[in-house]
Formats: sequence, structure tokens, C-alpha cells
Amino acid sequence: MVAQSEIAWVPGERDYKIGLCSGKLVCQNPKGKTLASLPKWLKESDAAESLKALAEWLDEHRSECVHTVERWMLRSLPVPCEVLQEVWADAIWRESLENLVVAPVDAKGQPNFEKTGLLRDVDSKRGFGVIDLDGETQWHKSTGVMVPHPILIADLADLRELAGDLAISQTVDQLYRSVNQPTPAQASLKSISDYADGVFEQLNYALSHCRRLGYPVRGGYATCRVWENETMTEARYFVGDEYPESETYTGQLVFVDEGEKAVKIGDLGAVTFSEGVRMAAAIYAKRKVEDSPEESA
Repeated sequence: MVAQSEIAWVPGERDYKIGLCSGKLVCQNPKGKTLASLPKWLKESDAAESLKALAEWLDEHRSECVHTVERWMLRSLPVPCEVLQEVWADAIWRESLENLVVAPVDAKGQPNFEKTGLLRDVDSKRGFGVIDLDGETQWHKSTGVMVPHPILIADLADLRELAGDLAISQTVDQLYRSVNQPTPAQASLKSISDYADGVFEQLNYALSHCRRLGYPVRGGYATCRVWENETMTEARYFVGDEYPESETYTGQLVFVDEGEKAVKIGDLGAVTFSEGVRMAAAIYAKRKVEDSPEESA
């Protein structure tokens, strides 16, 4: 909840004041009382329109920040410390980065996972501050930082426990992101059928779920591209390509390289496999599930 004192009020018509609170318009009357809703004439004023435009821009900015940080994580990209320092001053950028597991990176782009911790602060002189596994604050100065994918974090369970003890949350899903590893039996396969035969009453429903989850659909496949070890691989999960109103069944999960050739599961990077399965599992979870006779009795 945003405190009234934290709202930046701007002058409105008839001596009213208007501001934004959690992305919504709020106002005070000339006596300084905050009203439950805006009068119609104030809601349609130029000041209100300007603030609504600002709120939309802030939403887009927040989304862009989150997606950028998530892209850094999915690609395990080293981020120059100069960039981190520049964006940290922006509250929305800071919200997206704060509490993420990070590791210092040397001049050759190699991360030092022994100094991994939860990002808490950034300073132009001291570098970046993290809470380590002992719960102590440590400052590191390096050329860059890495936001590793959780499947690459050796102390993931311990860091999850630490975050829980400190009641720390993350804007970008990293610590508690589902991670998946192939079984020995899957290593020689070029497709996974664990998430096949999921039923959706309409293809429209499946497509809608894909959009909400952030997975583009092309040629009947939900897709997730991952750049790992300087190679792009695309996970593809079949959701249907018939009429939008027709019933559809999910199919195989496959991985293809830039040449559109299927890649064996055993040849995939750890992040690529994990993210592909995460996509398929999330979509499959939205399928139509029939009640068993025992449950409906």
C-alpha cells in the first residue's frame, strides 16, 4: 500500500489535486481529503489524461525491465557493472533486479560462483552488495555480474532457504523457477511425449493460454527460444493448427536448431531443456481435465 505522503500530487481543476497510486488515479479535494473516486469532470481533465498516459508508460517500462532481466538470466549474459550502476537509480529497474542471485564476472566473462549471493545494493565506489549464504553482506567489485539461470546455481536449495528466512521476494522468477533435467532414457530421443494428448475444448483457449504465458505460437507450435553456449535452440510444443473454435490436442515437445533440424535431448544445454519443459508443462497444466467418477460422486 502506497502511503499518502509518497504520492506526488499535481494541481487539477477547481483546486483539486490529482496523483497516481499503484497505477490508478487518486485525488484530493480542496480541503485535502482523499476521495474514494474521481469526479467525472476531473477524470476527463487534461491533468488526468496526462497521468493516465504516464501510468501506461510506467507499465510498459516495468514490463520491458522485467523481460530484459529475464533475458539476461536465460542467456546467462554478463552484465557490465557500469550498466548495473546506471539502471539501479531507476526504481523500476531496481525492483526488477533486487534480490536476484548474482555472481561477479571477471574481465574474460567468467563468473565466480563461489561469491554468489542475493543482490541488495549497487554503489559506484563499492561495487555491488549481496547477502551470501551465511546471511552476511559482502561487496564485490568486478567488471560485470551474471544473473544465472537457477539450473546453473549449485547452492539453489540453500539460497531458497535463505530467501525464505529473510522473507525476500523476487520480481523476476529465478529462485523458485521450476527446473527440469532429462532422464537417462530421454538422452537419445528427439522428442518428449510427456505432455502430449492434453485436451482443450477450443484451440482458441490453448492459444490464449500461450499468449498469457508469453510463448509465441507459430505453425501450431508454442515456441521458446533459448541462446546457450552461443547457440540458439528453439523448443516447440504442438498445441494445434485447426480451426480456432475446434477441439485440439497437444502433441510432442521438440527442440530444433537454427537450421530447423531436430536436436537430440542429450545434446541440449541444461537451460534450453529446462525452459522447454517448463513451457510445455505450463501449457499442459491448463488442459481440460475430466472429473473421475469417484470425484463427481
